[in-house]
Amino acid sequence: MSVFGSIMSKIFGHHAAAASGIAPTEAASSPAAPAAAAPSAASASPQPAASQPAAGAPAPQNVDVEAVLTDLADKSGQPSNWRTSIVDLMKLLDLDSSLANRKELAKELNYSGDTGDSATMNVWLHKQVMQKLAENGGKVPADLVT
Repeated sequence: MSVFGSIMSKIFGHHAAAASGIAPTEAASSPAAPAAAAPSAASASPQPAASQPAAGAPAPQNVDVEAVLTDLADKSGQPSNWRTSIVDLMKLLDLDSSLANRKELAKELNYSGDTGDSATMNVWLHKQVMQKLAENGGKVPADLVT
C-alpha cells in the first residue's frame, strides 16, 4: 500500500470502526463498512469505482479528520503537533515517519521541490496530505488546507 493510502486507511478506517464498532483493520479492508450507525442502501454494497478515493481505499464521505486525529492524540497521551507537522501526523497514525518514507510520500504526491530540503518538503507534504484527505471525503478545517 502507498504511504498516502496508509494514511487514508488509518484515518478513514478509524472513523468507520468508531461508527460501526468494527476493529480498524476490518473496517479498512471492508468496502461496505458503514459510515454511520444507521445502515443505508449505499453502505450495503461496494461503492462504484467513480467514488473511490485516488489511493484505492474506500472512504466514508464526510469523515471529520480533525475529530479523528484529535481523538487519537487524546488517547495517545503523548504531545502531538499533528496540525502542522507531517512527522507528528504520521507518528500519531503509527506510521513510519522516517525521512525515506516522507520522501516516498513526496514522490507519490508529485513533489517537484528539493527533497534534500526536508523542512520545506515537510510543510508541503502536510498541506498536500490535508488537501488530499479533503478531496477523498475528509472534512478538514480550512486552516489546515490553505
